Amino acid sequence: MASTTRRTSPQVTFAVLGAGAGFFAMMQSLISPVLSTIQHDLHTSQSTVTWVLTAYLLSAAIFTPILGRVGDMIGKERVLVLTLVGLAVGCLLAAIAPNIGVLIIARLIQGIGGAVFPLSFGIIRDEFPPSRMSSAIGTMSAIIAVGGGLGVVLAGPIVGLLGYRWLFWIPLLIVGLTALAAHRFVPESPVRNRGRISWLATVLMSGWLVALLLAVSEAPKWGWQSTKVIGLLVAAVVIFAGWVTTEIRSANPLIDMRMMRLPAVWATNLVALLFGGAMFALYGFLPQFTQTPSAAGYGFGASVTEAGLLMLPMLVTMFAAGLLSGRIEPVFSAKAQLITGAAFSVLACAGLVVAHDARWQLGAAAAVFGLGIGLAYSAMTNLIVKSVPAHHTGAAVGMNANIRTIGGAIGAALMSSIVTANLQASGLPREAGYTHGFAMLAGLSVAAVAAALLVPTVRRASRSAADVVTPAPVAPSTPVVATR
Repeated sequence: MASTTRRTSPQVTFAVLGAGAGFFAMMQSLISPVLSTIQHDLHTSQSTVTWVLTAYLLSAAIFTPILGRVGDMIGKERVLVLTLVGLAVGCLLAAIAPNIGVLIIARLIQGIGGAVFPLSFGIIRDEFPPSRMSSAIGTMSAIIAVGGGLGVVLAGPIVGLLGYRWLFWIPLLIVGLTALAAHRFVPESPVRNRGRISWLATVLMSGWLVALLLAVSEAPKWGWQSTKVIGLLVAAVVIFAGWVTTEIRSANPLIDMRMMRLPAVWATNLVALLFGGAMFALYGFLPQFTQTPSAAGYGFGASVTEAGLLMLPMLVTMFAAGLLSGRIEPVFSAKAQLITGAAFSVLACAGLVVAHDARWQLGAAAAVFGLGIGLAYSAMTNLIVKSVPAHHTGAAVGMNANIRTIGGAIGAALMSSIVTANLQASGLPREAGYTHGFAMLAGLSVAAVAAALLVPTVRRASRSAADVVTPAPVAPSTPVVATR
């Protein structure tokens, strides 16, 4: 009886899911702008403090698809609560961390929260009627996208007023309450995928993700041609091949490779890789550009707070586009929205190449880019959800988020290498470094448009078909942005 009553309140379910996903997204970007503050307070080195980001990235990359798959198997609500509890424990440990080692461990624990994304979208698919699913996914995507950008905006004021430890105390309070609300109000998912976890596949997937993300995250510091980076990249390729082989042969694959070969899935995942590269690199380096002292010949010498406020136009437009996305899907398909979103990214990055001398120019470019993020985030998730069976939703959405994270790590690492390749005598990057970097991001966005054109149109009937037909033979984690 209680379960039936709870299922009549999808608004409450959505509010709980939105709170959990939004705050995890905010945790992805909340720390990046204040690394130097943490470095000074905990008396550590610049190279060591970057592991506060790296540890979080690696942990989220591993736990997101694994716990998404576990949720498909044993129940999404149960795993969602455990995920939120893990995130809250990580926040508590980070808030009281006496040294950098404990803080890094705390960030590893926080990475468990990455699974809130696939679990939330899976619950939306289970609980919402088809007529409302696209709108709910669009709104949730907007919340996640805004949450990621909001961290950059709020970091400065919170640290200035309360100190950096409140970057963990505040999320601890809200995530803890959200975990209780999830246990009380979110109904247990009726859709299950019976099976077992392939632990060999789990280890192999974790191995290639760690090797790849560690290589691209540390490449700007170690050098792309260093033995360590090349060795990690080779290891990633070899372990990846072993993982794919294991999954194909497994009776209980962690990620069903037949599902990953669906045209709508692989093409959307390719867009996620490319679009993620442009998105997270712009998140990391547009604030850095504005904080550059004007004595360098460019930049505005903005504070962390001022740099964050310049990102507000992006937050407004991405939220508006995300809210609108699901509602207009009947007349403007998810594929068309994905193409349009990637095209907005091209326009924004190209605009930054030719016009970055005034603050309003950066704000305008950020606003256009926000439109692209809002449309693309929602469209990618809708395409994945509608293309796979319901009992694979968590794993498929989790893998799409992971691929977007991988793209973000690669894009941020490439941007860092380009920006810092030719420094001034003062140690600051030259303006040409940013110009060339923005041009590279525009190129990634053009490739994303081309990939989006390959996505087949997913018709409304495909959702019910995917639920009953096994497929035959596409977020953050915030990638590490190397600091100067």
